[in-house]
Amino acid sequence: MRTNFFLPCLLLVALSAVGCKKNAAPAAAGGGGFAVQVVAVPARQQAVSETVSLVGSVTPNESIEVLAEADGLVKEIGFEEGQRVEKGSLLVALEETKLAAQLAETEANLLLAKNSFDRVKDLFRDKLISKQEYDQASGSFAANEAGVDLKRRLLKDARVTAPFSGITGARRISPGQVISKATPLTVLVDLDTVKVEMGVPERYLSQVRIGQTLEFHVAAYPATVFKGEVYFISPQLDTGTRTALVKARIVNPDGRLKGGMFANLDLRLQLRETALVIPEPAIVNNGDTTSVFAITSTNTAVMKTVKLGLRLAGKAEVLTGLTAGEMVVVEGVQKLRPGAPVKLAGAEATAPYRD
Repeated sequence: MRTNFFLPCLLLVALSAVGCKKNAAPAAAGGGGFAVQVVAVPARQQAVSETVSLVGSVTPNESIEVLAEADGLVKEIGFEEGQRVEKGSLLVALEETKLAAQLAETEANLLLAKNSFDRVKDLFRDKLISKQEYDQASGSFAANEAGVDLKRRLLKDARVTAPFSGITGARRISPGQVISKATPLTVLVDLDTVKVEMGVPERYLSQVRIGQTLEFHVAAYPATVFKGEVYFISPQLDTGTRTALVKARIVNPDGRLKGGMFANLDLRLQLRETALVIPEPAIVNNGDTTSVFAITSTNTAVMKTVKLGLRLAGKAEVLTGLTAGEMVVVEGVQKLRPGAPVKLAGAEATAPYRD
């Protein structure tokens, strides 16, 4: 009776074990064989440029403070504030009556001195006077000549003219005002062409050259990109900042750019027309090694070590490790391992990574 009781139990345990093995077999057989769905895009060739962001200052092509060159009474002001004036235009005229009278007096004295000197020359030639008398007459004539030149210059200084074409600033004097030499009259700026000045760090100087193009923005016109050309690189660095003064010219026909504006610059250092570029999500960093998952012709993932160059907005330049057209995984990287089968997502999934 005891033997009959154990036989059914043993049979039941055996059948249960067989059933378990049958149910587990399919899972074991399929372990790691399912394809991982990923999004992949081709490595593409495109032009890339290396730029350095700097802050510069806009300055006029020419800018001066116009000062009085003589003492006197302001007789005429020949400009309006903010007016464009041409080179040689009258800006300020002082009362000239006294200066004109002084010039006439010195010119009369010069004429007398010249006549006297002419007679002395004849007498000296005939050896009728001494060399000392001749020298005195010659010196008197030269002194009168210098006096006339001085009075003519003072009379000329009574009329202040524009040394170059430009735009006048605020007027600082009024008609009838008595001014002295070096009194500020106004400012004059030339904005037809402006300059951008910036300090370029020492490490970038080897890549800056005359004729190089730069782009910048100013706060007044944030949506406008202004372009200039480098024309000056300082031969000496600032010892405090270790930067070199670099200047660029920008044509400014509409006068929108004003002296003193801050310029946010992008100075292009390098340009490569056919660089190989991949999206940043494809990059896998593992310590000092940078890799990507590429897709083989048999839809298998293979990990490739790459060397990166420039970092762009959402992209990176690949210097070595890939060729143009190779498919790299940009979504699903975390689920992959080398040799894993993959299934590519549809074209709509790659839309965010297209140019």
